[in-house]
Amino acid sequence: MEFACSHVVCNWISDGSGAFLIQNEFDNRVAVKEGDQSDHVYDNRAAVKEGSAPPPLPPRHLKKHQLTSPPLPPPPTSRRSLPPPVPPRTDRLEAEVRLNANVNVVSLNVGKLVNIQQATGTGTLQSPVVCGKCSAALSCLSSVQKNVWLCEFCGCENGVGEGLEKLCVGQRVGVHSDDLYLPNESDTDYQNLEDTLVVFCVDISGSMCVTTEVTSSDGFPAHVSRLEGIQDALQRTLSSTLQQSPHRRVALVTFSDEVVIYGDGTRTPLTLRDWALVDYNHIWQQGAIYSIPHCIAETYLQLTQRVKDLREHGATCLGPAALASVAMASRYPGSKVILCTDGRANIGLGAMEETPQLSSSSPISHFYTQLALQAVESGVIISVMSFEGTDCRLADVGRLADSTGGRVNIVNIGTIATEIQSASMDNVLATGVTATLLGSDGMYFPYENKNDHKMVREIGNVTKGLEITFEFAVKPEFMEAFQQRDKLPFQVQLHFKTRDQQRVTRVLTELRPVASSSRIRASRVNVAILSVHCAQLCACLTMEGRVREAQMQLKAQQDLLEQISKHRPIEKQDSIYGNWMDTMTTICDLTTESQTLSDEAAEVVYQMKRASSCSNNNNSSSSSSNATKTKKKPARKPKVLLEGM
Repeated sequence: MEFACSHVVCNWISDGSGAFLIQNEFDNRVAVKEGDQSDHVYDNRAAVKEGSAPPPLPPRHLKKHQLTSPPLPPPPTSRRSLPPPVPPRTDRLEAEVRLNANVNVVSLNVGKLVNIQQATGTGTLQSPVVCGKCSAALSCLSSVQKNVWLCEFCGCENGVGEGLEKLCVGQRVGVHSDDLYLPNESDTDYQNLEDTLVVFCVDISGSMCVTTEVTSSDGFPAHVSRLEGIQDALQRTLSSTLQQSPHRRVALVTFSDEVVIYGDGTRTPLTLRDWALVDYNHIWQQGAIYSIPHCIAETYLQLTQRVKDLREHGATCLGPAALASVAMASRYPGSKVILCTDGRANIGLGAMEETPQLSSSSPISHFYTQLALQAVESGVIISVMSFEGTDCRLADVGRLADSTGGRVNIVNIGTIATEIQSASMDNVLATGVTATLLGSDGMYFPYENKNDHKMVREIGNVTKGLEITFEFAVKPEFMEAFQQRDKLPFQVQLHFKTRDQQRVTRVLTELRPVASSSRIRASRVNVAILSVHCAQLCACLTMEGRVREAQMQLKAQQDLLEQISKHRPIEKQDSIYGNWMDTMTTICDLTTESQTLSDEAAEVVYQMKRASSCSNNNNSSSSSSNATKTKKKPARKPKVLLEGM
């Protein structure tokens, strides 16, 4: 767990009142004993950065008649005496800025947390001991006395065994806890990455004959069709897979006005057409039973020849082809489907009308949502790629990738080979992942759960580099009580299934200090985490049609970054998130919410939903470069990124 602020800000509320951002925090404190003036202590303290000090108080200029006037009688001892008021600090008034953006954000690098080989926690039990009221897990930071555990999250009393009490008390060191719970036996036998399947689902409709001028190897201009570009990219990927993973299974599916399942290329192709293109169960069954017994070391020549023989023709039955591909891949958890298309689905299941439908209850949305859920349950990743200058309604089709942990990219003849190879290397680290975040009773999660201090998020498949963020706040009636506490507990529970099909629970617990003052120093704020959270949140709101809320969040985040930059220099790596903010500004620059995202806008939004910190891995830098690449495209008016109803 990583937090965007060093302290929990209790008095932040959505209207931006209550908390301030400052450069240096000055705290004028007064200690007074009632009834005895001699014990009065006036203590002007300053909490400042190391090596700096607050400016001195201005001297008092007394008038002459005040020097000759008799002294005033002392105040009666029966009343509490207060020190004279301190003149207002003009430097602090100028530096204070109200926090419109919530800095109470926690980030989880799920890609690292599901890698139990690098876990520091060791599990001695098959399952954690949980609170009977809020389901928080017992940790070494919990308070256990006389076989009673007083839950630090909800205050419920829970009885525990004597052995657990000694274990918890003996391990109670520091403010962090990492507990791993492993079962004695896994559900099935160990499954190696080589046992997975990569399905290339390729569009060969008539529009794939459109050509693009490129420079050939001899320096002369040449025209290459979209299908030729995909054929070249697939042959490169097959060759690379043969060298790096010769035991991996690879299959091919094509679609036009019919779906053709080639499998590994060694069997007679299976063709689905006419009525079969609208029968969901029939397509799933045919894809699931199609045998893929051989690895690429045995099928490379046949697959390569199948790819060379592809020809463009017909319409685009994208939905049935995606369904058949996911059905094939579902037999091997951790498999991938790489979908390449250049146009909108227009026949069969998932066919799209010319007029966009924003309703999530429409048949089109229902089909892609249902298929995505089945892919998640089967541990299948779907990546979606479309060509520049086309319209395939990426906002709808991209749900397949967004829900399953895949990629959403718009490619061209020059980049498609690289993108396909990159997508084929995305390996599932864990499936069926669920994250539960708990805070103290009195907290809530804006945009997630405003009524409870517990929040559950279904993640599904996890690949390397996946990072998710949560935003939390304190309910108004609990603010004063929380500010009196030194620390507040937080806990994350991750439930998932590993590559070898083990069901694992990982519990991380941490105590975070509370900000007793309403003023937060700029040096205490992590710009990277806040920026990633803003990108993810604005993207989610935009995809849900809540554009105005996304605009408000983006404006608050930009104001905060601007103020932080005035107080301290922003690190070089943080500048990448400025590109993300600029990109999101373009996407969110809408006047109404009655519009739908174009393919270019949808690509950026889906990438922002998977934004992650630069320090994680290469995947995150790829995301940032994609965002930057989109930003560097020729300037266009924001409305061009959107299609009217």
